[in-house]
Amino acid sequence: MKITNIESFIVGAGWRPWTFVKVETDEGITGWGECSDGRSPHGVVGMFTDLAPLLIGQDPRAFEARFWDMMRGTRQSPGGIAAKAIAGIECALVDIKAKALGISVAELFGGPIRDSVRVYWSHCGSSRVRHPELLGTPPIETWNDITALGKEVVERGFTALKTNVVMPGKGGTWYSGFDGLMGPNDEYVPNWLLRHIETLIGTFRDAVGPDFDINLDLNFHFKPEACMRIAQVLEPFNLHWLEIDRYDPEALLQIKQSTNTKICTGENLYYMHDYIPYFERHAADVFMIDVPWNGFGPSKKIGDLAEVYQLNVAPHNYYSHMSSLMSASLCAVLSNVRIMEIDIDDVPWKDELTTAVPEIKDGYMTIPSGPGWGADINEEVARAHPWDASQVGYSKTVPPPKSFS
Repeated sequence: MKITNIESFIVGAGWRPWTFVKVETDEGITGWGECSDGRSPHGVVGMFTDLAPLLIGQDPRAFEARFWDMMRGTRQSPGGIAAKAIAGIECALVDIKAKALGISVAELFGGPIRDSVRVYWSHCGSSRVRHPELLGTPPIETWNDITALGKEVVERGFTALKTNVVMPGKGGTWYSGFDGLMGPNDEYVPNWLLRHIETLIGTFRDAVGPDFDINLDLNFHFKPEACMRIAQVLEPFNLHWLEIDRYDPEALLQIKQSTNTKICTGENLYYMHDYIPYFERHAADVFMIDVPWNGFGPSKKIGDLAEVYQLNVAPHNYYSHMSSLMSASLCAVLSNVRIMEIDIDDVPWKDELTTAVPEIKDGYMTIPSGPGWGADINEEVARAHPWDASQVGYSKTVPPPKSFS
């Protein structure tokens, strides 16, 4: 079997792009991978063109060999966009190998050790506050709307959610460093915002009850000093985790040691070598792994290494159903999974993009069992939704705190 063609698709998923790669073979077996980057999709796609000469004519079933061919070919540009492109292709090659054998990816990697994985409703309120018209969901304008959303999540069978620093109001938003709202890189937390975060999580807690798990994602939006203040003020609410991204493991450890609030990190890290400094320091309680940005084989290695350090992992999964199937396949072959991310509020045609959709019942997603990932991309739907960079959905203003009610 030989690779004959590599094709990419940048799909406009409302306020962000989803990026897919299709690898074709001379035996008619096609593999799919997702490697979505919300900020640099064209950069990732450009890497496919650069990587193609290393792959065309090669055997796709030897996906580990092909991975190292690509790593050697990009060794002067490690990580970042190059890693994401490599990950997308590697996932497509894994898909081909499993399909050629007529088995699922989980079977290819030793067989599933679980039939389903617990999932949490991610970006809960964050998507609705900015895009209610696109989603066809109620707006988030008051604290009562946050309460109603929390109750909806429980009623729909979920046992966990993750939100951002949602700012209810007409034309509301969520507080994001992507918008430059805290200056170029000041990333501090003013007192009014600290009180707002306390009210937000308190409102969710009252709505979902004491046993429900709540995560709050701070991303890269706050410096360690601000993260410590936020973590400490949230201690009474018993968060499942406070999610913080830092490229300095010592800074993250400082935050962890300052609070009883549990810390999660890792979605922006690549390969085992990036994780080792964090694992060695036990700089966080839970570590995220992004399959579309690492590839499936490297993600499995990261998860196994985390087990050596007695740490739990949780896939980062802010993408399409293809990514959810890939991430659930990873959960199927790891023994140290905490929970898996999935977005419930999304573009109305999301289910049409893949030939199968995740099965979720009572807050658990069934592990895919069909050949490969268990689904392919519907190319007609992908082409019907091209990406337009003007769709990026980040607000440039935040209402003053007195507007929240």
